[in-house]
Amino acid sequence: MPQAQAPDTPQTLDPERVAQWLTQHPDFFVEREGLLQQLKVPHPDAEGAISLLERLVLDLRRRAEGAEGRLEQLLESARHNESQYRRTRELVLALLEAENNDALGQALATQLSEHFRTQSVALWCASSLTDVEPMAPQPPRFVLDDNAGARLGALLDGRASRCRRLSRKDWQLLLPHIEPPKKAGSCALTRLALGEPLGYLVLASHDTEHFRASLDTLFTEYLGEVVARLMVQHSRSR
Repeated sequence: MPQAQAPDTPQTLDPERVAQWLTQHPDFFVEREGLLQQLKVPHPDAEGAISLLERLVLDLRRRAEGAEGRLEQLLESARHNESQYRRTRELVLALLEAENNDALGQALATQLSEHFRTQSVALWCASSLTDVEPMAPQPPRFVLDDNAGARLGALLDGRASRCRRLSRKDWQLLLPHIEPPKKAGSCALTRLALGEPLGYLVLASHDTEHFRASLDTLFTEYLGEVVARLMVQHSRSR
């Protein structure tokens, strides 16, 4: 009498081999939609499992939300850049229309106050720019002296431009035409030069965080370059 055959021992499939096989046969689930609905995968946000189709829907929704967020960031950046361009354009045009250096200083202070929330401006000019003028400069322009020059140099600490806190004492020295803050404010400083030192431009705010040290100084440097060239042109035209 023949012996009964022992049942086959079940074998466990290697998950890596299954994954590799499915990768090589991406059409396996075609016409097997029912199988897709039966497959369960871990829920991404809670305990338990959900169907593979539900998980795919969740993943797609998250990707869509992420793409929407990135698009909104790009649009916000574009709106900010356009606004910055328009304000800078109005500022430069106003400076170009100034007939002399006093008018230049006034236009600078007005534009920065109205469009860039800058409470105070000081334009410290080297004597070479002012000694040919019949009258003393009017605020926010001042003739650069040894005291102000030494303090501005110390605040810049060897840099061409810088944003930093500004003590009440330094405010009184460098912006004497504007009431200082109760304790401290902040400022953006840049050297004015066009082949030779011409002075300093100081932008200041009562808010200690308005010109915080981490801010980029590209705009301040650009503004200083424009102002320096215009001051030299006005001085030569006298």
